[in-house]
Amino acid sequence: MREEKTAKQKWGRTEFKAKGMVLGNYWGGGKGGYPARQITSDTKEQLLKDIDDALKDGSLDCGMGYESLIGAVLEIKTTEYITENNKEYSREDCELKSFGNLTDDEYNFLENLINKSNYKFNYDRQG
Repeated sequence: MREEKTAKQKWGRTEFKAKGMVLGNYWGGGKGGYPARQITSDTKEQLLKDIDDALKDGSLDCGMGYESLIGAVLEIKTTEYITENNKEYSREDCELKSFGNLTDDEYNFLENLINKSNYKFNYDRQG
C-alpha cells in the first residue's frame, strides 16, 4: 500500500506597508510632490489610521518640510505568510489608494510622479 504524504501548513503573520508620494503646500506659495515615508502595521485598519494621522500632523512626507500637506497617493502592500513543511512562503497584493483632499488632477500628478520617476517601492529601507 502506498503511503500518502500530507503537507503541514500553518498560516503565519500578515504585514501591511504603505509607501508613495505626498502633495504639499510649499512655504511661500505653490505646491509639489515628494516621497512619503513608509508606514507599517500588523492590521490594515491601524495602517489606514496611522496614514491619516501622519497626513493630519504633517509627518507623512520624508523630510520635505511642507507648510501643510494636501494629500497622498500610496501603494498599500499586503503580505501574507504561510509555512508549509517548515518552509515559509509569501503572497503579496498591492493597491493604489489616495488620502486627503486630492482633486483628480492632483491625484494624476502624484500617480505620474510615481510612474515617471521610476520610484521603486523598496520596503526593506525606511524613508
